[in-house]
Amino acid sequence: MTADEGSVRVDSWIWSVRLTKTRSQAATAARGGHVKVNGDRVKAAHALRVGDEVRVRQAGRERIVIVKRLIKKRVGAPVAVECYQDNSPPPPSAVDVPVVARRERGAGRPTKRDRRELERLRVPRH
Repeated sequence: MTADEGSVRVDSWIWSVRLTKTRSQAATAARGGHVKVNGDRVKAAHALRVGDEVRVRQAGRERIVIVKRLIKKRVGAPVAVECYQDNSPPPPSAVDVPVVARRERGAGRPTKRDRRELERLRVPRH
C-alpha cells in the first residue's frame, strides 16, 4: 500500500487520497495548471515526496495539503486522510457564495429586459 521508492506521480497521489474523483480529473487539473507542488505548477508525472506541499484548485476553492505518506493505489477515506495534513482554509459559507439567478424550465430565452435585470443583480453599481 505504501510506496517505498520515495516518490509517486502527483496525479496518482491526488486521486489516491481522494482529492479528485478520478485519476483523469487529477491529470487534467495538473495539465491545466491547477496543481502546484511547493509553489510551482507541475505536470501530472511530477514526482511527489513526503513533506511536499500540494495545492489543488477545484470548484472555486483551493485545497492545501502536506504529504505525510505516499500511496499509489486508491484507498478508503479513513486511510486516505492519514496520508496528508490538510491546511486548507475553510470553505466559504452560504452567505459568501453569490446567488445564481435561475429561470423556470420552459420559460424560453430571456428578453432584453430580463437580461438587463439579471445583469443588474450580478454587477452592483456604485
